[in-house]
Amino acid sequence: MHLSKKCSVFKVVLSALLIVALLQLFYLSFLSKFHGNQQRYRYSELFGGSGGKKNGHPEKNSRKERLRFSLSTGGIFDNSGQYRVYKNLIKSDFTTNHKPGSIPSSHVLALATHTTINNLHHLESLVERWHNPLSVAIFAHGQDVKFATALVYALSFFCPQIQSLVDFHLVCLSGEMASFPEQDREHFAGLEDCASVFSRLETHRDKYKNYVISGNVSYPNNLLRNVARGGTESSHILVIDIDMMPSADLHQQFEAMILGREIASDEVFVLPAFEIRHARKMPGNKAELVQLYQVGEVRPFYEELCSRCQAPTNYSRWVNSHVRGSEPLEVGYTLTWVDPWEPFYIGPHTVPLYDENFKQYGFNRISQACELHVAGYKFSVLSSAFLVHRGFKIQGEFHAKKDEENKRNRVLFRSFKEGLKTKYPSSNRRC
Repeated sequence: MHLSKKCSVFKVVLSALLIVALLQLFYLSFLSKFHGNQQRYRYSELFGGSGGKKNGHPEKNSRKERLRFSLSTGGIFDNSGQYRVYKNLIKSDFTTNHKPGSIPSSHVLALATHTTINNLHHLESLVERWHNPLSVAIFAHGQDVKFATALVYALSFFCPQIQSLVDFHLVCLSGEMASFPEQDREHFAGLEDCASVFSRLETHRDKYKNYVISGNVSYPNNLLRNVARGGTESSHILVIDIDMMPSADLHQQFEAMILGREIASDEVFVLPAFEIRHARKMPGNKAELVQLYQVGEVRPFYEELCSRCQAPTNYSRWVNSHVRGSEPLEVGYTLTWVDPWEPFYIGPHTVPLYDENFKQYGFNRISQACELHVAGYKFSVLSSAFLVHRGFKIQGEFHAKKDEENKRNRVLFRSFKEGLKTKYPSSNRRC
């Protein structure tokens, strides 16, 4: 009898445990199905459908249709025929709401940059600092073409500030075409908000080292710079690499300066460029920058790799003047270009384009600075504006073919300089 009671209790406990286990399975199944439905809805909202029939988001649907239209054009080939360019693949609300030529005169400065998908994560902090029109040219190859198309659309969909201010342009090889990402539900199912898109971009972070791209494909940096430049409507443009950060309030300060002076069409405004240790917080103003500079946490850009390339900026003169940070932005001093200076600068829309024959590493920016000099431009260094590159650039971090590419582009640079004599026959300047 005693043994029979024990068996009965055991059966009751076992039955209870089985019921609990079954309920948990049903609950987990329900959660999984519910989450799957949520993800399918989010994906459908992002990439599915057209018009306004299936959901109540006409603005988001119009964004989809604009992307579809951009892709349907097939892009255009660059002058070499090697690359396909989708200009304004994704337009910002700022650009969409202003017809060409109707940008308000107060918007005197736009930022233009270029990248591959593995460095696009830098856009998050750049937008947080900039708060103004920004044009981004992205180079993608192979599977990254589809990935880039989907991710930039997701950024413009989920991130309000990017939606408002950032124009995206896509460049790929001429034999490749971008397509609307309708069949990639599993790959993009986790995109739920702005943070999740940047988290996805983080998975591609540093996928390739510097200019190394799968398939031995050349990174067309100067083509990308020109595409990004051409996607702006402001009277002045600052072209930077995406892993660089401008000083805080640069747009507002430059706007106040430029509206208060006579604009010269042959003047560019140089921003001294620096590098900062990875662990350090980006300085916002000159006083913060100088403090870090004095203790060795910030140093001139390319100091270890090519100190001569930035030395003409005259860092000691710049650092030791106007340090308080309360003065309005102005021209600190004006310099004549000397070889091999390759400054970052704010220039009018009319400055010569970058020469697109230069690809990969070496001479891609100095060639353009050289042409500005031959064309008669003067280089005015701004008193308190600056750029900072994330991390110190050191020799060991560069890709294996850096020296080979530099040697090839040096030969191209010699030919480029000879061509300038024909392009500017009345100029007595040489570089």
